[in-house]
Amino acid sequence: MPNVSWLIRRLKAMSAREIAWRLSQKALEKQERAVYSRQRRAVTEAVFNRRLASLRPDGRRFGLCRDNRDFALNTAIPLLDGAKYGDYKTRWHAGFQTEAEWPDVFSHDLNYRQQDAVGDARSNWELNRHFQFALLAKDYAASGEKRFLDELQALFSSWNRENAFLYGVSWTSAMEVAIRAVNWCYTLAFLEGTDAPETLREELRVGILNMTDYVARHYSRFSSANNHLVVEAVAIGHSGILFGYEPWTELASSILTRELALQNYPDGVNRELSLHYQSFYMEAMGLMLRLLRVNGLPVNASWPAMLDNMARFVADCLGDYGEVIAFGDDDAGKILDLAGLPADGAEPPHTWHYLYMLGLMSLLLDRQYTDLSKLDNETLRWLFPAEDFAAAEKKPLYVPPQYCCYREGGNTILRSRDRKLLIGIDHAALGYLSICAHAHADALSFQVFYEGKPVLVDPGTSLYHIDAARRDAVRQTQNHNTVCLDGKDQSEMLGAFLWGRRAECTLLDAREEDGGFVLAARHDGYAPALHTRTFRFDGERRLVIEDELSGGTSGEAVFVFAPESAIAVDEAKHTASAGCCRLRFSDAAREIGLRAHEYAPVYGRMLPTQGLAVPFTGALRTELQFEGKG
Repeated sequence: MPNVSWLIRRLKAMSAREIAWRLSQKALEKQERAVYSRQRRAVTEAVFNRRLASLRPDGRRFGLCRDNRDFALNTAIPLLDGAKYGDYKTRWHAGFQTEAEWPDVFSHDLNYRQQDAVGDARSNWELNRHFQFALLAKDYAASGEKRFLDELQALFSSWNRENAFLYGVSWTSAMEVAIRAVNWCYTLAFLEGTDAPETLREELRVGILNMTDYVARHYSRFSSANNHLVVEAVAIGHSGILFGYEPWTELASSILTRELALQNYPDGVNRELSLHYQSFYMEAMGLMLRLLRVNGLPVNASWPAMLDNMARFVADCLGDYGEVIAFGDDDAGKILDLAGLPADGAEPPHTWHYLYMLGLMSLLLDRQYTDLSKLDNETLRWLFPAEDFAAAEKKPLYVPPQYCCYREGGNTILRSRDRKLLIGIDHAALGYLSICAHAHADALSFQVFYEGKPVLVDPGTSLYHIDAARRDAVRQTQNHNTVCLDGKDQSEMLGAFLWGRRAECTLLDAREEDGGFVLAARHDGYAPALHTRTFRFDGERRLVIEDELSGGTSGEAVFVFAPESAIAVDEAKHTASAGCCRLRFSDAAREIGLRAHEYAPVYGRMLPTQGLAVPFTGALRTELQFEGKG
């Protein structure tokens, strides 16, 4: 059970209507307990809701490009935190970070949060999303080789034996059930027209109906209605289209249309203010948009316009060398992967999902957000025929401008004229809804890349569900490139995905000037003291940062460098250097100290690094010069 103090804080983040809804969910869980905890039933055993029992799937509705001949026959999928698929392929209850396993108990009784003795539930969920099922079905449909069907059947049987409906960690989140249902839908669609056994098809049919019915009863609402709700709706929509069941298709479309305006700023920045969660959200929307169009179903006019804005923002955050400006949480989430892990086990590049999603949007909308002629993505080749690619490659190519300020979304991206230097600045709100689940206390922080290499870094994302101290640390103000007062956080952390008091940012100025760019913003996270920060970029190699703390308040400017940066400090001259970056501080800097930090280039993979802490009172001017590779 969650601890009492967390539960009290969580209740305070809810409205009376939300509390009433959650009580109704508890009543529904009680009914499910009465039925399913007394007998262990496979989700493939029978259709539990008799009103759905007569529904029959038609895989042709998924419009898969069956004449695609550019494919790989991989059977492994990437897992998180460096785990090897071969070591875990049938360890459905594995703890991953330990040798322990998640208990095989009724899912409504299983607390998966902060179980350090077991592991990170998010790591386990990646295996149980069943990307491998759709991958193997694709392999069999493409090659006709029985070994792929045999492996699919073996894994499918193993999972259903060991994961009874509503038992274990794989049933603890409606979104996880939703992603699994989507992958079962694609599995069944790929088996259409093959000689796969009717028993396998029937079990897939039954399982999809049961999982979708569960999601339709439990989809996220109120303070939890973020990207989870969108993915859950997309799963309902996929099943609705596969089975020709209009109530599900219409429910999904109505939710997605409503949430599009609620969850995104008009300028295209997702309100969760996490670039990866924006990409995840957009993948879900893109997959659903494609299915609606393939089946000639109506699409609300708001979808293409908003998705265009969102795609341009993601494209703006990508540099010319493969670097990415990303603030907030990033857990590498995805919905569909028909390529898998190559035989050599090489992990996909960290830009994989962004480029895949931008390719998806390029095929669906009126411009290219990435050059499709250079994009090698097998998933898209199964979703779109060659003629769609040919037509899309003729669309105008969006080229991110040198300077772009998203005033509503609160992100600014700056490039040097030769596009070697990429700078990202966060002047956004904390996050979305009352809990701001994936936020960091990073107001007015910034990141820098030079020739694709990280120079000044955001700490990234540690594992979600174990090591609470580390989860807190990567979200703390003192570990971001901003100003910290007495080790305090600008916003108040109340839990791993819960915030209380939050800093409010105000954009004061954003303009081009003398070929460069000036940005000024303020936040009240240290009220009554205010922090104002002005960035002056010359458009080449020089960035000046002016910090001001109202009322003569004292604080310290933090600069976190990429791992293996050789940091040198000259106190007498008020200067420091780290790799290609040279820093000069105004006389207000009282001292320049080294500090240990951690940095996660990908989810859960923490690397030691170092930074500078520069105490000052009132105001500090920092000049940063980037001088080649250093």
